[in-house]
Amino acid sequence: MTRMKKLILPLLCLPLAAHAQTDTTSVALDNVVVTGTRTQTDIRHLPMTVTVVNREALTEQQQISVLPTLTELVPSLFVTERGVMGYGVSGGAAGGISLRGISAGSGQVMVLIDGHPQYQGIYGHPISDSYQTMMTERVEVLRGPASVLYGSNAMGGVINIVTRGMKEDGVRTHINLGGGSYGTFQSEASNQVRSGRFSSTVSAQYSRSDNHRPRMGFEQYGGYVKLGYDLSDHWNIYADADITHFNSSYPGTVTAPMYEADQWITRGVTTAAVENHYERTNGALSVYHNFGRHKINDGYGEGGNPQARLFRSKDALTGVSWYQSAQLFEGNRLTVGVDYQHIYGKAYYTSRETGEVLDTPNKQSGKSHRNEVAGYIDFRQDITSWLTADAGIRLDHHSITGSEWIPQGGLVVRPMATGELKAMVSKGFRNPTMREMYLYPPSNEDLEPERMMNYELSWKQRLLDNTVSYGINLFYLKADNLIQTVNRQNINTGELQNKGVEVEAAWRVNKHWQLNTNHSYLHMKNPVVAAPTYKGYLGANYTCGPWNVIAGIQQINDLYTAVDDNEQKENFTLVNATVNYQLHPMVGLWLRGENLLAQRYEINLGYPMPKATFMAGVNIRF
Repeated sequence: MTRMKKLILPLLCLPLAAHAQTDTTSVALDNVVVTGTRTQTDIRHLPMTVTVVNREALTEQQQISVLPTLTELVPSLFVTERGVMGYGVSGGAAGGISLRGISAGSGQVMVLIDGHPQYQGIYGHPISDSYQTMMTERVEVLRGPASVLYGSNAMGGVINIVTRGMKEDGVRTHINLGGGSYGTFQSEASNQVRSGRFSSTVSAQYSRSDNHRPRMGFEQYGGYVKLGYDLSDHWNIYADADITHFNSSYPGTVTAPMYEADQWITRGVTTAAVENHYERTNGALSVYHNFGRHKINDGYGEGGNPQARLFRSKDALTGVSWYQSAQLFEGNRLTVGVDYQHIYGKAYYTSRETGEVLDTPNKQSGKSHRNEVAGYIDFRQDITSWLTADAGIRLDHHSITGSEWIPQGGLVVRPMATGELKAMVSKGFRNPTMREMYLYPPSNEDLEPERMMNYELSWKQRLLDNTVSYGINLFYLKADNLIQTVNRQNINTGELQNKGVEVEAAWRVNKHWQLNTNHSYLHMKNPVVAAPTYKGYLGANYTCGPWNVIAGIQQINDLYTAVDDNEQKENFTLVNATVNYQLHPMVGLWLRGENLLAQRYEINLGYPMPKATFMAGVNIRF
């Protein structure tokens, strides 16, 4: 009878929802972040809004990408999908990231890896299939402009992937295998070593899926290596490399199917850094290089002819970053930094038959390089035990568009030991991309940067001996000079006004149960695709003996799939659940179900999502 209870009790939890650890929902008081200040800082002293999702939350649902978990656990963040696995690029791609209605697809939200920018050099947007859990220790999402520290493309916020490292001596190996609906398979293996001053992390990943529609296959290979060495108690060096290659197919919409619309994409990043850590000062000097190679067959529709040429592009971003942070006196923190980036991109066509480069007029003007150099200062001071002020400014110079000043300022009031009131004003900007300036007939070399001002007010509090926490955040943002195509030319004419509210709460009920919820409401004066008006999530995590059950219910209302004259919206409810069972100290089994209500819905117009899907697998650790 006791054994039967252990089997049944976790299943009763399935209608509930998943657990995460965030800045407003964590019950820990020592939650520190690096994204808002480049150095480890108690989040209670920072005026900006940062959500932290740790490795446990990222991996307990057995996802190989960090983005599905972030979509559930970060208010105001939404990522588009089109199938069981894979986002793809080019026409019909998913993986579009929006934050408070600001789009990463337009280069207005930046993805970072250890604080270093990651985006496609020609089009200026992140490649969503590159961001995998195998290399991730935690993810920090800063909602609102982060341009003072990170420059262009951090206009609407940043998603910072903090990579893994081995903290204590020993060897750890982890293998994860799983398979399920529509021929989907995922695998990941990692090994971590720490011996004295040396540490290493090596990971490899392979995944594939036929997905739920014909001509929608996806296949991906990936690898990550990180080597570190402590030169002394205060200095360390590390180098890492991450590479991913994926093959993706675009089936077209259900009413306009496509054939031979295939993509072969390789993305990589390498970094080398030296860091120092002292009692009153710390900093780092790093060199990074991210690159991509894209080959795309644009395909053909019903009754059409196969393409005679393939689109190709090469891009790279090489950067040098230096910062040093110091405590000049009690309650003070001063951070100064310098960034340099060299951005390269080339787009062209090749003959499908011979492979030779084709002469394609109006494709590119020949300008394929640009440089950016910037310096910034951020000053934070505890004025009293209950009041902290923060101010920062950046001067960013672009080799084509010129110089831009970016200020920010904020206050944190702590009227009690368990609560903080925060106020923030910040500017964000985005330089025009190579595509907007040089590619295709709408290109315009006279474009100026996009600009945005953000205002927010938030309250966070912890109750009942830190077992309950909640937070509420109000924001208003206004952007102008947005780049739009008018009369077949790109010009700075667009405007944007968004305002909204974000709410988060968590309750650690007992040693078995943890609950959390987050909600966001967004009002857009000018609606954009892939930004829901309301996004809500309710969650729970149950652990008892060898059992761990995570389940979640997410509600999406008024998700725009088309705007303007063809405006269309979607409303849907998703229930997902994962059951983990520790069969042996070294072997665990898992089962994951998504869209358990078998909802019919679309996120990308013309691309119906699959009904209920299931995956099962095994975790091996030794």
